[in-house]
Parts: sequence; structure tokens; C-alpha cells
Amino acid sequence: MTSTSISSKIAPENREDEGEGGSSLRQHDALNLSDFCETGEMKVDQSIEINWGKINVDVMVKIFQSLDVFQLTSGVASVCRLWRKAACDPINWKTLDLSKLESVFIKTPIHPFVFVASRSDAFLTRLLRVSLNLSQGNTRCLIFHFNLYLKDDQLAYIAERCPQLRRLVMPAWNRLTKSTICDAIGMWKNLESLTMPSITNPTYLMEEISKNCNNFRELKIMGPCYAHLADSLVEFLPRLKILSLRCTLLWKDALLCILEGLENLEVLNISHCLLIESWELDSPMVPANLNDESIVKAASTLREFLTCTKESCPLCMRVVEDEGLMRWYKYEEGLWKQDEVSSLSL
Repeated sequence: MTSTSISSKIAPENREDEGEGGSSLRQHDALNLSDFCETGEMKVDQSIEINWGKINVDVMVKIFQSLDVFQLTSGVASVCRLWRKAACDPINWKTLDLSKLESVFIKTPIHPFVFVASRSDAFLTRLLRVSLNLSQGNTRCLIFHFNLYLKDDQLAYIAERCPQLRRLVMPAWNRLTKSTICDAIGMWKNLESLTMPSITNPTYLMEEISKNCNNFRELKIMGPCYAHLADSLVEFLPRLKILSLRCTLLWKDALLCILEGLENLEVLNISHCLLIESWELDSPMVPANLNDESIVKAASTLREFLTCTKESCPLCMRVVEDEGLMRWYKYEEGLWKQDEVSSLSL
């Protein structure tokens, strides 16, 4: 998009002496904005003269709200001062949604278990720098795809540029180190919600959240929930209100630990979970009964205990097929974003 393609006609500065000139700007408000958002050009009555450098900034903000992050960072803010002011409006950056962006990668047998192409890293770095510069610290919600693998320097930049972050959806942590994650959490004092993968050593993360995020209230874990993870939640996040463990492998003792230990928990989502008593290597899983008296009694204190009650549920069947380790890439695009808890659904 270029400034010349949409500013071929320049309106006179004053139209008061023309009979209907005073309605010029109001006519602009009624133009078909969708054409502009899709093509960069707006079809208008040729008799209407538009000065794009002087159009109402609120109109430009409305137009820019129709653009995604890739369009907003493609250069529109460089056209003129008014366009930059509109592009930097906080309403455009309240949520930075990168859920459609995936890394170009291959899986590897050793840590971090992925190799990301350098051009993919370079594109993400540029996108983050431009978008977070335009956002001017106003981003409250940041969403990443489960196949978008950030590096330490990228997460550190995000933490520095998003001090007011309240919600983070970041399911892939393969290339991030413990120290960088802790530093980022330490800067997000207002963090309330986190969607994360299941990690081997969850204690350090839960402790960091406990120390720094006083308003933290909801958590979604996209991965197996085992006893050690449950113990960490109970020890460090006793004020947790909402927890989602959907579509994963869930040990019965971990479930009971959560139900009995998180006294302030109001909503627990275990829909489509594969609930097991135990699972040893080279041994079959031993399924557990969700209607077990101990589970029913412990869950009775919750405001909502979300489970799947459908017979032959397709999603439950997929969880069983994947042995509780959901391979989201095999299924419909966007399925991983769903959640029975509305505040966690994307």
C-alpha cells in the first residue's frame, strides 16, 4: 500500500463557503471502509474529494481495527503523522494475536527437540519489534501458536515492552531457559491468566508467579497433569480460581490433590481428559473412574466441575488415540484454542 494510491485528490482546507461543503467529513464516515481494508483503495464517488492526511483520526482508527497484526506492521504507520497516530492507538494493541504464525522448524531427538530456521526467527523478531514499538506498552493480551518457538532474547524483549500484560497464551517453551522465564514473570506484576505447556519442573515457575503476580487467578495447562505438578499448584497458587486441564493425561492422585488442596478454586475443567490410576513404562495405563466417591465428594465444593458426559465423543476418542498427549497438528486448525471455560477460549 502506498500513500499515492489513496490520496490522488486533495480537498480544499475550507469548504464553508460551499453550500454542502460542511458535510464533506461526514460523508467520509459513510464510505465503504471494507474495500479499503482489503485492497488498500476505497471506491468512492469521484465527486467527493478526500484529504487522507486530514481525515478524522477516529475514522482511521476504525479502519485499522479491521487490519491484522501483519497488515498493521507492513508500513501503514510510516505514511504520515496522522496514520501513525491512528496505528498507535491503544485499542489496536490491547490484544496482540500471533496465533496464526508458526515457526518453520524440524523436530530433533535432543534438547530443545526442535530446530527453527533462521529466517523464521528473523521474521518473528522483526514482527515483535515493529508491533511492540507501535503498541507503546499498551498490550494486555499476547497469544502465540503452539508451534511458535520463541528464543530467550525474544521473550526478554516482550517482557520489557509489555509491562501491563494480563494474559499470556504461550504453549511452546522448548527453547526458553528457566532464568529468562523467571525474569519475564518478574516483570509482569499484573499477570492474571496463563496458558502454558506441562513442564518437567513446575516448582520454579509456580513460585515465581506466587511472588510477583498478586492478581493471578486462572491457569490452563496444555499437557499431562501429574502429582508433582499438582503439588506445586497447591503450594504456590492457593488463590487460583480457574484451572483448565482439558484434553490431556490426568492422574487420579493429581486430581484429588487439586480438588482437596486448592481451597479457593471455583472452576475446574477436565473435559476430554484421560483419567488414569497409574501408568508405568512398558505397562498399559490403568484407567480411573471419574464417578469415584472420593472425586465426587472433593469436587462438590466447586462452582463448576466441567467434564465430558457424551458417549462416543470424537474429542475424547482422539485423546485416547494420542494416549493423552494431544497432537494438535493432526486436527482442525484452531481446535487447540477451544475451551469449555469461556474466559480461556480464544
